[in-house]
Amino acid sequence: MHIKDKLAEAERSGQPVFSFEFFPPKTAQGVQNLYDRMDRMHDLGPAFIDVTWGAGGSRSQLTCEMVNIAQTVYGLETCMHLTCTDMEKSKIDDALKAAYNAGCTNILALRGDPPREKEKWQAVKDGFRYAKDLVEYIKARYGDHFDIGVAGYPEGLEDQQDTELLMEHLKEKIDAGGTFIVTQMFYDVENFLSWVNKVRARGISVPIVPGIMPIQTHAAFFRRANGMNCRIPQEWIDALEPVKNDDAAVRDVGKGLVVEMCQKIIKAGIMQLHFYTMNLAQATSMVLEELGLVSKDGTPTTRLLPWRQSLGLNRREEDVRPIFWKNRNKSYVARTQEWDEFPNGRWGDSRSPAFGELDAYDIGLKGTNEQNIKLWGEPETIKDVANIFIRFLEKDLKSLPWSDSPITSESDIIRTKLIDLNRRGLLTITSQPSVNGVKSSHPVHGWGPPGGYVYQKAYVELLVSPQLITDLIARIEKNVNMTYYAVTKDGNLRTNAPSDGPNAVTWGVFPGKEIVQPTIIETISFLAWKDEAFRLGTDWAKCHAASSPSRHLIDSIMDTWYLVNIVGNDFHETDSIFTLFESLEVNGMDERPIALNINGHSSKEVLKTNGEHKTIANKPSKDVLN
Repeated sequence: MHIKDKLAEAERSGQPVFSFEFFPPKTAQGVQNLYDRMDRMHDLGPAFIDVTWGAGGSRSQLTCEMVNIAQTVYGLETCMHLTCTDMEKSKIDDALKAAYNAGCTNILALRGDPPREKEKWQAVKDGFRYAKDLVEYIKARYGDHFDIGVAGYPEGLEDQQDTELLMEHLKEKIDAGGTFIVTQMFYDVENFLSWVNKVRARGISVPIVPGIMPIQTHAAFFRRANGMNCRIPQEWIDALEPVKNDDAAVRDVGKGLVVEMCQKIIKAGIMQLHFYTMNLAQATSMVLEELGLVSKDGTPTTRLLPWRQSLGLNRREEDVRPIFWKNRNKSYVARTQEWDEFPNGRWGDSRSPAFGELDAYDIGLKGTNEQNIKLWGEPETIKDVANIFIRFLEKDLKSLPWSDSPITSESDIIRTKLIDLNRRGLLTITSQPSVNGVKSSHPVHGWGPPGGYVYQKAYVELLVSPQLITDLIARIEKNVNMTYYAVTKDGNLRTNAPSDGPNAVTWGVFPGKEIVQPTIIETISFLAWKDEAFRLGTDWAKCHAASSPSRHLIDSIMDTWYLVNIVGNDFHETDSIFTLFESLEVNGMDERPIALNINGHSSKEVLKTNGEHKTIANKPSKDVLN
């Protein structure tokens, strides 16, 4: 979506919006940390983010990568900076093509600063000298695909203090095709508002987005303000001086100053705020909370769908996904990125196109072996593994091998039941409670446009020991309202699903719209998820030494246990899915499985339970898909 349209809607509604700027980090760990932060800051609800241009080589490639990840994986409307500095037309073309292919529809066209080794800015051969030339070029090549923003300078530039000349340049950039203005950072609100009046007097009517940098530390604030030649009001200097050696106090005082500044801007009728985050979250979040523009607990204020939408090329209309990737959004996007079309309105046939291979980037387990051992420890018994799952449910752990993000408040009403299952050795991976017609504005379960009602069926996905699988399936098949899939690593599938087609587990009813069914279960996608789920478990096992008890334990679970999902199709029932598990418990949870061959059986077939050796037989399936 074009930024100018988002800003116009904010003006019409009188509801302020905000946006964030990020820049490419210098290290691989810094990049990963920033991605994690962008993922979390998505839930604050920015209208858009922008990513600065990393001039030269790998840094410019990183800008393009960040735009692609933000747009396609995190569903953040992204504006890519593009500068004239050291950029011949071929590089400009490559950058614009990368942005287009990422689904990006917004560019901030800048002249850029001179490289450090040069005192004055110079155009490169076959490049552009002015931002207006870059605007014209983008407009000529891509028409209206890109919304093109330009920079505004209320306090002048280091190499140009003639405000009248800068105003003339701004008018030229808008006349060339610029559709919104983002200003340099400032703290003098009165000067900014006076500058806005001068801009309007020049006949420039496009939205103006004020650039604001929250205060992190006393030294950093003055260094950055002085580096940008920002005017700092004397009252700000007086307020910060007494606490300059206390970073927490500086952030708190700075928050009050920036909040007051933002309130003046909004009161003047400017309904958009752009935060230069310096790739940090805390100071910006504090300001937004104080302004009342985000929830105190960081939960999203609105959700169009119950899962994170991708804004990648051709994906904006996607509105149906399998529930299996509920906690692995990045993986799902990666495995479906080559699809030509994405489900809209109905799931269709997932046999074609196929899900991507497991060796693609972002599919396997995150983190190094050392990081994952530190996170999840070195389990030696089923009870140890169960306790890891319990710690996740109790919010003591932020991730599991099968979940990239912490458990959400949606699970609060079934949390104690999930913990009880894990205490008995039933290892829960994904779940949702039944929901019977709550308003779409509900703070936990709501999604979609206003005035609607949402529903969902009870669902649980878990790893089940071969000790329990026969009894569990028998119980499920006695209940006409329950459907299930159970599969081993080798592909031995058992199910009572009436067909391979989709079964909607989440849906919504909204005024003037057809029923929306955004989350489904079906056979082919479950088998694709099966491969990924067991791969993740195997990756976890490989974090440990080959001869270690942890390696053997996790491998034995992956080799012999079943991945099971169960749907309670009567959404009026809240607890029936859990009654299936009454009295079921894995024997020998405190004992280590053995790795030796016994009576000709491989370690994949033998599990020590309660002091006895039990052979795990492969039962014939009701339906088998290999």
